Amino acid sequence: MAANALKNVVVVGGSYVGKTAAQELANLLPPTHRVILIEPHTHFHHLFAFPRFAILPSHEHKAFIPYTSLFSSSPSPSSHLILPAKVLSLSTSPNLLTLDRPVSYPSSPSSEMTTKIPFDYLLLATGTRLSGPGTSPHDTKPLSISFLQSFQRAIASPATQHVVIVGGGAVGVQMACDLKELYPSKRVTLVHSREQLMPVYHERLSEIIKERFGELGVEMVLGRRAVVPEGPEGGWTLPGPGEEGNQKMVVRLVDGEVVEGDVVVQATGQKANNEFLQGLDEGTTEEEKGRVINPRNRFVRVKKTMQFADERFSDFMFAVGDIADSGAHKAARPGMGQAAVAARNVVKLIEGGKAEDLESVEVQPAAIHLTLGLTKNIIFRNPNPAAGQTEPTYTLKDDGRADMGVDRLWIMNGIKVTGPQEYHL
Repeated sequence: MAANALKNVVVVGGSYVGKTAAQELANLLPPTHRVILIEPHTHFHHLFAFPRFAILPSHEHKAFIPYTSLFSSSPSPSSHLILPAKVLSLSTSPNLLTLDRPVSYPSSPSSEMTTKIPFDYLLLATGTRLSGPGTSPHDTKPLSISFLQSFQRAIASPATQHVVIVGGGAVGVQMACDLKELYPSKRVTLVHSREQLMPVYHERLSEIIKERFGELGVEMVLGRRAVVPEGPEGGWTLPGPGEEGNQKMVVRLVDGEVVEGDVVVQATGQKANNEFLQGLDEGTTEEEKGRVINPRNRFVRVKKTMQFADERFSDFMFAVGDIADSGAHKAARPGMGQAAVAARNVVKLIEGGKAEDLESVEVQPAAIHLTLGLTKNIIFRNPNPAAGQTEPTYTLKDDGRADMGVDRLWIMNGIKVTGPQEYHL
């Protein structure tokens, strides 16, 4: 079948969940269909390593892995496409995505550049936005490397004697531990709006983290919300070259108190990447608004099958991972499970399956693998009330690596590295 005759199953977003969805689809789709992954980043961003590599030098380039082998294990790897772009809008009459830049798309014999991509099925895996260094604002590897290095320089500077971290989630906790282990003479203060750290999890995890903070000397300001300033990144800006030490950076708390530091790192909250979905509710009544995006949390309403809950779109549109209002905690592992189920459900629909033939996702207790320093880490799982559990299960370990074993992820992405220089690909 000619490339322009293939039907499109489009995945929007190429992080952990979107990448999984694209690979699952490429392995399962009939030869009449192809996968198109739309992702603005030129490389896969290993976000779990960002907090560490924003502090520890010499490894940051390893966190950006080429997409070149994404479809290498599929039956027909040459059929599938990766388009380096961002989706600006979505319409369903006809089904069409509008991109922020022209891309090469074999929709016609001339293969002209275009910003319009048609789709037959759509899987959204756009996730959420974090503040740096939890994510990078840049699409290319060189700029993203420089972004992480800017944090390294600011923190390592002799003028930086006090680092303030705002946010007591995974990014904030991991950075605080790494900072005190790498720079024991510098003050590190973590500001968090609640008394309990990592509030998605059982309070025992917070107790363990606080014990670790006590060992390392991390200071805490808990139960007091910080006022996050407005800005392009929604937060503080690192001191630039020549600016370190000129003046203190100030974190204002809602009660009027302030916390001063030489560098402030924002590690708060997640914002849903849902802007291009806004048009789906156009033309609906006031009562109908909110059928696609839950106004309470801005995530996409979904069924247990990961189909859009809105019946106007449920036959051909899915949302998986952090963007989905699934009831699951926001993490890669449950999202990747959702991606696999959604991929199989798309194939069943293509093959003529009915609603009763589709698989459902059962929400599991929240779990996390969290670093508590360069080698110390914990695997923690909330209790499962359905199984009669009232206490969490966890394992404390001391087997971590400074580079977080990032070489394994390159192998999992189909890239065999034979020398250190190849991590710069």
